[in-house]
Amino acid sequence: MSRKRGDPGLVRRWLRFNTVGGLGVIVQLSVLAIARDGAGLHYLAATAIAVEAAILHNFLWHERWTWADRTNGGRLAGRLSRLLRFHLSNGVFPLTANIALMRVFAGWLRLHYLPANVLAIAACSAANFLAGDLFVFRRGYAGASGELPHQASE
Repeated sequence: MSRKRGDPGLVRRWLRFNTVGGLGVIVQLSVLAIARDGAGLHYLAATAIAVEAAILHNFLWHERWTWADRTNGGRLAGRLSRLLRFHLSNGVFPLTANIALMRVFAGWLRLHYLPANVLAIAACSAANFLAGDLFVFRRGYAGASGELPHQASE
């Protein structure tokens, strides 16, 4: 199967995904530390806020770089549709999993909340990539815009 023009290929896309994810980890850990130590929130509430900040950061970068060949900028309705799918697949699952894993790592095992969060993030990474590639930014999905990605540039 040949790649379409602009398609970075699976390995390159995986590297882009992990680059964005690495930046997202920095966002998540920074927001977590600010919410926990700066604002004094409970570590589970701080985790929820930090995960949401990372989700929004990651969506914007994936939309513009990781899967840019599948979005073509798109209309607002298409972007909102992808954001909703992103929140369902890369938001609800990671948020739930992060909080559950934080309860295990930081609560039961008594690890410091920052390394505990790194472990939780790592545990969810592969599932997030597959969800993005197969569900959120899948090839040929018309979404709310009504256009297939290859039709938008024709």
